[in-house]
Amino acid sequence: MKKFFMAILMTAAIIFNPAQVFAADAWAIAAEALGVLAAYQSTLREMLALGNNVNAQMEVRRQDIEKNGVDKNPRDVELVNSIMNRLVNGGQYELRVNSLPFVWHVNDDDKFNAACYPMNYISINRGLIRGLNLDENQIAAVLAHEMTHGLEQHSAKSYAQAVAQSLGAIMLGMNVDNGSNIDWSKFNGMVGYSIAKNINVPAEYAADEGGFYLMTSAGFNPGGAAAAMNRLGYYVRYETQDIWEFSASDVSSDETLSDHPDTDKREVKMSELMTAYGGGHVTVERFERAYKVFIDGKEIFHSINTGSDHNNAAENAYYFAGGLSKAFHDFDNVDSWNFRRGNSNQIDFLTDEPAYRELKALSLMYNLGDKIKSVVTAAYLNENPAIRKKIHDSDAARKKSWTKIKSNADSAKIKAATQLRINADIYNDYGQGELALKQIQRALNAKNQDDIAECLGIRGRAKAICGDYDGALADSDAAVEKDPENLYNFLNRADVRHMRGEFQLALDDINRALSIDEKNPVAYKLQGDIFDEQGKISEAELSYRKCYELSNKNPRLIPINYLEKIDPKAAEKINKKKEHSNDKN
Repeated sequence: MKKFFMAILMTAAIIFNPAQVFAADAWAIAAEALGVLAAYQSTLREMLALGNNVNAQMEVRRQDIEKNGVDKNPRDVELVNSIMNRLVNGGQYELRVNSLPFVWHVNDDDKFNAACYPMNYISINRGLIRGLNLDENQIAAVLAHEMTHGLEQHSAKSYAQAVAQSLGAIMLGMNVDNGSNIDWSKFNGMVGYSIAKNINVPAEYAADEGGFYLMTSAGFNPGGAAAAMNRLGYYVRYETQDIWEFSASDVSSDETLSDHPDTDKREVKMSELMTAYGGGHVTVERFERAYKVFIDGKEIFHSINTGSDHNNAAENAYYFAGGLSKAFHDFDNVDSWNFRRGNSNQIDFLTDEPAYRELKALSLMYNLGDKIKSVVTAAYLNENPAIRKKIHDSDAARKKSWTKIKSNADSAKIKAATQLRINADIYNDYGQGELALKQIQRALNAKNQDDIAECLGIRGRAKAICGDYDGALADSDAAVEKDPENLYNFLNRADVRHMRGEFQLALDDINRALSIDEKNPVAYKLQGDIFDEQGKISEAELSYRKCYELSNKNPRLIPINYLEKIDPKAAEKINKKKEHSNDKN
């Protein structure tokens, strides 16, 4: 039986709290020693399956909004959306075949926090945005870090670790297709401070490094990650202990006592990554409360705190150095820096890319253009050819690694390729056309995709949701022509025509689908929706009754005003539940 379109008949009941405990695969070795390897492996499979479940992703988002609200400041939301879109659409990465596209939400929690769930859902607290002063490069560093946890499936592995260590065989054999059989209140308690933190620290460093390259590939300033760690360090020391997985009893220098490594060490590591990114030419050193930037050992910029911001010395230094590092990385010769005389006869250079903004502004403020030109020219003149080769080799190695992941996804077995198609159709059911388009393209790229026609139909429906009605109809027509025996191709086209306002043509396609299978509940659901929009109440009620019977009396499929006629008791339960929810809010 086909699963496409049937996703609307499914429900998910997942209750996560934003707990972040990330484990490396090395924990399997520890699990074996502890005698819980079977539990670890079993729950890891289940968590990976949950991570590939669109219903779970949409449900955890819904619950995050319900519990933590929505950031009421549109500026916060617009900034995060802009940063995430740059990372998701412009960053260098690939999704594994059993991973979903990223979904995110800015909630109204004032704690300095962000979390990535196993299904690539990222919850971002308003407190994080404010704590980082709406700085796009620092926020990008944190969000790229969270994306890396998702890309490397750290979340699924850590949850499996928690289950194996704390519950063991209790979880074995449980159905977690939609999470409804799991006691998540107990589960959340397992992912606290006590779970193998010495293993989580390497995963955090891995996410820091992966996030660094993800954010730089998307065009953000390479100094943003070190600046974010500096800001976080100040926050931890002077403002709060209640962030991420830090405990009030932790000792900052003892990395085994916290899920996240010491922020000073993380800042140093991110600064070292920035230096290496630029071929080792650019370094940042701290002197008391000041920071100095060097090119090949020659001081080029001295940054001190000004005003009430206790972090601007570090931020200015890291952004100044980050701009230089990016240019050394991107350009093989000094000519590409485009040094030139600009306003007030000062030396200008590079482009107006955002990553160079602070470098150029500070250079202009302190009239550093001539000095930068002289030192950069000497750096290229004296550069060992091995440095340039190392930069290119490192870039090529990262590209090769992501290419391999994409190749593995494209070559996945039929079952995995089919799931890509199913997930795209479920996104359509939720009205998430853009996510459906991303997912269906992955399905079309799969070499072992066994139903190209249905892929076209699903893509057509996604295009209609996005407003591309002509492209939607072209894809839907192609799907029907390619496989007229598949009723879902007709139902996809019916939905497209429904969205185009072509009601009679949509009803004709529904009848074609019912001639193939007269017991398909989705066909009657769509038929009822169209009759209702046309004001044909009695016809709509008849269609909804058929849908209700054939879907094992699933009340979620029927509009409440019709459900009150079809099944008054079920309608009453739903109304009471809504009233209870409204009372709580």
